[in-house]
Amino acid sequence: MSDLSPGFEHRPERHGLIGPFSGRQLGVVLAIVVVVAVVLVAATRPLGTTGGTGPGDPHPTAYLVGSPTTGLAVGSLAPELAGTRPDGTAWQLTDVNGRPVRLADLRGKGVWLNFWASWCPPCQSETPTLRDTYSAYKDRGLELIGISVQETNPADVGAYAAKYGLDYTIAADLSADVFHLYQVYGLPTQVFIGPDGRIRKVIAGPLSAAEAAANVEAILPASPPAAPSASPSP
Repeated sequence: MSDLSPGFEHRPERHGLIGPFSGRQLGVVLAIVVVVAVVLVAATRPLGTTGGTGPGDPHPTAYLVGSPTTGLAVGSLAPELAGTRPDGTAWQLTDVNGRPVRLADLRGKGVWLNFWASWCPPCQSETPTLRDTYSAYKDRGLELIGISVQETNPADVGAYAAKYGLDYTIAADLSADVFHLYQVYGLPTQVFIGPDGRIRKVIAGPLSAAEAAANVEAILPASPPAAPSASPSP
């Protein structure tokens, strides 16, 4: 005689794909995770456009503000920071205090032009490098000119320089005359000019302290410029 009552059928306990969860439930959870990940990536992507880097290269890149061009030729005479616009009006780059900035006045020194903007993230990260490198080499014949572009007014540029203790020449190229003359398309852009007034190197992108020092060393005059002699006593 059977121990089981008539009509009773033993069914094994059903288990989900993982524990109590079914495959459908796990699929829904996975889909939610993917959607959240995509949203986070989109929300944290920097605004603007930066150049690409190679695998494993975390070096900051230039913030592109125009279409890449061939640029000025290395070895050519660096254009003076003045000229005439298509409408016939003359222009002259000045510093934030209104004083003219002329390359002709700096002949015999190594000149580093740094095109930048106070709102540009890679320019901001490079500011300590500029400040420290200029401090280390100014007595050896280095002139650093920070040419700010796409700013509202010189006062804002001057305030940025004062806030971070920048004691090199700061100029505001509000009309983008120098920006176009030097065919700049990314910020920051570095132009290194030798004592003979010729372009030695053009670099699009921020520099590390070591890179800045190496490029400055290559443009310094053979001997530091002599200090102005004191006026004789009456």
